Amino acid sequence: MADWSPIAKVYDSLKAGSIDGTDVEPHDRAVWRAMSARYKPNKGVVGDPHLTLFVYRLNPLTTEDKLHQMFSKYGDIQRLRLVRDIVTGFSKGYAFIEYKEERSVVRARRDANKLVVDQHEVFVDFEQERALKGWVPRRLGGGQGGKKESGQLRFGGRDRPFRKPINLGVGPVQDRGGGGGGGGGGGGGGGGGGREWDRQGTRDREDRDRHREAEWGSRGRRDDRDRERDDRRQGDRSRYRDRR
Repeated sequence: MADWSPIAKVYDSLKAGSIDGTDVEPHDRAVWRAMSARYKPNKGVVGDPHLTLFVYRLNPLTTEDKLHQMFSKYGDIQRLRLVRDIVTGFSKGYAFIEYKEERSVVRARRDANKLVVDQHEVFVDFEQERALKGWVPRRLGGGQGGKKESGQLRFGGRDRPFRKPINLGVGPVQDRGGGGGGGGGGGGGGGGGGREWDRQGTRDREDRDRHREAEWGSRGRRDDRDRERDDRRQGDRSRYRDRR
């Protein structure tokens, strides 16, 4: 757990398909497809990947000039590429922006994320294809982020970081049952772990029982007071009828 990070430092297709990065086998066909993919970054892409931003969820009508106008306020832009369909020429809704200085790309990533451009809230992050080792794009079952409706959520990125795994105990989870079958010393150590779990469970149950006893005791005292109050009211009404 010491090296745990909500953001993936290396792309692992199996972990990317898990909300906390702990899956040991793929849960859907897309993860299988990503694991078997042998993707290589496009060698035709130029520029420094560490100075390049990925800008997504753009309005299809947003132009290169509009993007340059909106993002040049964070620093000098080296090059800007709005990805378009090779046949229709229509925008695919994402772009890559390379800055001249590192401080500019850091500032733009920090301040431009969720910026509204042409009535669309955009998503901004570092380029992953060339900068993140092991990267697999979404069309091959990988990627990061995504919407629930797509059925292909991928974790470990800025849009959907990993959730911290639940740590059930001090030792490994498999020690809970007391080990067994691992040889003399290992079996004995596992048994001790099981007893520790039993003692912890007993203490938890005792705490719950004490809490319940205190709660029911207070309820009993409240019921007794309510009955005494009702008896007094009934006696008062009887005396009033007698006087009449």
